[in-house]
Amino acid sequence: MFDHPTLPDLTLRKARIVTPRGVVEGGLRIEGGRIAGLTQASDGIDLGGAFLIPGIVDLHTDHVERHTHPRTTVLWPFLPALMAHDAVVISGGTTTVLDSLSVGASMKRPERREILEPLVAALDAGQRAGAFRAEHLLHLRCEISDPATMALADATMSHPLTRLVSIMDHTPGDRQSPDIDRWFNHMIHEMEVDEATGRAMMDDLFERSRTRGAEVRAHVLAAARRAGIPAMSHDDRTVEHVDAAVDEGLHVSEFPTTMAAAARARATGMAIVAGAPNYLRGGSQSGNVAVAELLAHDLVDALASDYVPRSLLDAAFRLAADPALPHDLPAAMALVSGTPARIAGLDDRGRIEEGLRADLVAVRMAGDQPLVQAVWREGRQVF
Repeated sequence: MFDHPTLPDLTLRKARIVTPRGVVEGGLRIEGGRIAGLTQASDGIDLGGAFLIPGIVDLHTDHVERHTHPRTTVLWPFLPALMAHDAVVISGGTTTVLDSLSVGASMKRPERREILEPLVAALDAGQRAGAFRAEHLLHLRCEISDPATMALADATMSHPLTRLVSIMDHTPGDRQSPDIDRWFNHMIHEMEVDEATGRAMMDDLFERSRTRGAEVRAHVLAAARRAGIPAMSHDDRTVEHVDAAVDEGLHVSEFPTTMAAAARARATGMAIVAGAPNYLRGGSQSGNVAVAELLAHDLVDALASDYVPRSLLDAAFRLAADPALPHDLPAAMALVSGTPARIAGLDDRGRIEEGLRADLVAVRMAGDQPLVQAVWREGRQVF
């Protein structure tokens, strides 16, 4: 799809262009797949007054697993699964997605250990073949409760698609799931195992976390540093979690679960990534801090889709219309495009500015619902 050596020149006109400095009515000139500047030209593609926003950059979506595992006991062929995932991603206006693949396993889906490398190979092959409309990169979700994570991280950290690492510990009783009984009951229901089997599996998880967690964490962080890959702390719940991450040289707190942790992250200069579904739902599915509350206290720098790819588009437009929150549309777009691009080291995209990639989305409104009208990636229309 994107193997032609010449990137297109075109003009988009009659748009409400969302730039970092404000919304400008007029047109946009694209040359060689890059933004050449604003224009009042009368020719070109008429967008009929639609909003023209930068392509969304999604730092974290584990939505891939909805397609690789369409049922609990079904594993779907990887490339078709990834193509189905891509269709959902691009239809929500996301032009760059960091697919968040599990490196190691806590308790659920132990087969993640075996499928990681072939799944990465399928992603790489699909990218090279032009099978995807969005650009797909890798976010490695490294589970420190699993000793197997060390070898898996070593095998994937230096892959050319790897752009981000998160340090995760899904052992209950801390971080995302402080209520062990609630976590256990949810897990055995989701895994479709009986209580005795679940207890044995949870005991094994606690033992692995207790005896090997610190070693795995240190190993993953060292591997990320050697590869020059940014690493994020994940599910920080306490001030101590944040301070430990700062001591390790981490600069991003992803999905802090309490106001105290988010405030400490802000005080230390860490960037804060929060989940768009939490904001849209009006709260956390796990009983943790509401993202709307974090936003009201200026404790969010970027939003990620987590498990609903189009939630970023919906969240940006709802934020801009929310009188309780101090975000106009340019500020809301920065949360889902500009700042995520910066966190991932993708300085060539994320804003409508001269010289940057022409990753663009035309959005029209049906009442208060944003609808994607068209998507361009490097100036080529892909949706």
